[in-house]
This record gives sequence, structure tokens and C-alpha cells, in this order.
Amino acid sequence: QVQLVESGGGSVQAGGSLRLSCALYGYAYIYYCLGWFRQAPGKEREGVATIDSDSSTTYADSVKGRFTISQDNAKTFLYLQMNSLKPEDTAMYYCAATVARVGCPADYSGMDYWGKGTLVTISS
Repeated sequence: QVQLVESGGGSVQAGGSLRLSCALYGYAYIYYCLGWFRQAPGKEREGVATIDSDSSTTYADSVKGRFTISQDNAKTFLYLQMNSLKPEDTAMYYCAATVARVGCPADYSGMDYWGKGTLVTISS
């Protein structure tokens, strides 16, 4: 059974950094897509970054140059390094994964597994 567990959220001031982690329990696909998504209060869930089994990455325009998505060598963790944080980055951040597939889906509705989220709060 696949279980995704996020950690690393917290409260920091604008300009600070956080590193989110997602433990990928029971997840073992050769071809896959993993991603970070976020949802701010009163807003729709949006994609932040994705990485696929070819290590191809995508980023939302709002986080390009500030956030980096990565995996550990054992492919048991997914990370999101967040630098130069802004108040508008405040949201619940979710780790998500697909069943076996090549490439990543167009939006979050194509993801199959979800964690429960970790809260990121950025103060000005």
C-alpha cells in the first residue's frame, strides 16, 4: 500500500528557506511522476513542481529560480527546497505521485496518490 508522508513545513519570515520532505512508503514504479502541489486558503490547488522517472522537472512560473524539486538516490524520498520565500508562498503543501506512467499529467487531477500535507506560513 502506497503512503506519502510530508514533513518540513513551518513558519519563517520572507526571504527565508524551508526544505520539505516526502517519504514514499510502498512506492516502487519504474516509470512515474512525483510532484509538489499547494493550496492557499480560498484558492484552488496548484502545481508547484514535478519530477518524472527520467528526472525531467517542471516548475510553476511563480517559483522558478527559487524552488528545487529532487529525489534521494534510493528514490524513497521526494524533496522541495524552497528559497527566497514570499508571503504568497503561504499554503498547505502536498506531495503527490502517479501509478506507473511515462511523464507527468497536465494537472493535479492526474495524480493518483496524495499525502496529507504540511503547512508553510511565510510572514512579511
